[in-house]
Amino acid sequence: MSAQPVPQTVPLSPADIPGSPLAKALTQPLLIGVFLKLAENHGARPTDAAHPASWSFDYNQQIARRAEALGFDLAFAPMRWLPKGQDDVASLDSFIVLAAMAAITERLLLISTTHVLYGPIHPVHLAKWGATLDHISKGRWGINIVTGHRAVEHEMFGRPQIEHDQRYERASELFDVVLRLWAEKENYSYSGRSPWQLHDAYISPKPLYGRPIMVNATGSDAGIDFAARYSDLVFVTSPGGPNMEEALATLPAHNARIKQAAQRIGRSVRTIINPVIVSRDTPREAEEYAAAIVRKAVQSKDKYVSDAHAWRGRDDPSRKKGKGIGGNIEIIGSPEQVVEQLQALKAAGIDGVQIGFPDFATDLDYFGQRILPLLKQAGLRIDTQEITS
Repeated sequence: MSAQPVPQTVPLSPADIPGSPLAKALTQPLLIGVFLKLAENHGARPTDAAHPASWSFDYNQQIARRAEALGFDLAFAPMRWLPKGQDDVASLDSFIVLAAMAAITERLLLISTTHVLYGPIHPVHLAKWGATLDHISKGRWGINIVTGHRAVEHEMFGRPQIEHDQRYERASELFDVVLRLWAEKENYSYSGRSPWQLHDAYISPKPLYGRPIMVNATGSDAGIDFAARYSDLVFVTSPGGPNMEEALATLPAHNARIKQAAQRIGRSVRTIINPVIVSRDTPREAEEYAAAIVRKAVQSKDKYVSDAHAWRGRDDPSRKKGKGIGGNIEIIGSPEQVVEQLQALKAAGIDGVQIGFPDFATDLDYFGQRILPLLKQAGLRIDTQEITS
């Protein structure tokens, strides 16, 4: 699917509106986010070497509030749909959870993962929900657009799996309509190839800053074309796997490919990646902590192994060999070494990190106390007071 221009009657990206929460966040040299744990065993490898995590709302809202207090920019919520036997774990709906968090946070950008082709979701519903969350959050809510790559998930909704590139074609049609609904000042009717139709549809109120934040994760040609047309932030997977050295060897070209696709149609996107960070005061202590995580790993009930396009061909020991600490990439070391690796990711073209920790109860505070000051000294972070003043 070749890149096509965005339709004329669409709202501006909030990234292009001065004063929007996204525009303020993008003044940071490196975006910092937290990867919430709405699904049991999601993210870092479950282990007895860390305090037990929880998929509960109470646990996750504590993470979000603490991250906001530390000056983080983003909180990202994953989403799972799998039948018993495929994913025997509990998980919460990210759309609803972040709607609740919008009322109890003040500055964090809140990104809900939503499988937009399951159901399917009608564009009038999606536009109304998005505009409502936009107002509740005062422009801080966004949608991580997932088209769904697992046949069993499509089948849960009584539909066969859709071919890869066709999924992006349908998602493009869906969001062309949603964008029109967010922008149109008159009733809007639409008849297309999809199963839903619109007659004199209208959404009010309109979003505060053009439209909600739009995100997707991709690595395929069709997915990159979609990101170039619609997304503000693009989640990338390390083609080289979780090892930092191999990730840094493969990410520059991957990042450039995504950003050039957007530039060709007159847009810009930012890329973000989700590392798991293991840090202690010395390199030896950090390595010992990482080794303990693997040694004391808990056998997970979760049988989910991603076969998404971006994960294919990766040498991923966490998933294939029972080793590793989990995550897209692994950052292990002293605070100084962590900062060096984040600097290297920035140099490789990464604009932000959505961080997971083996132990949110202690590691998030450790990051705030020991690593965040060094990030500021390195010029990767600006005090939020300087941005808002």
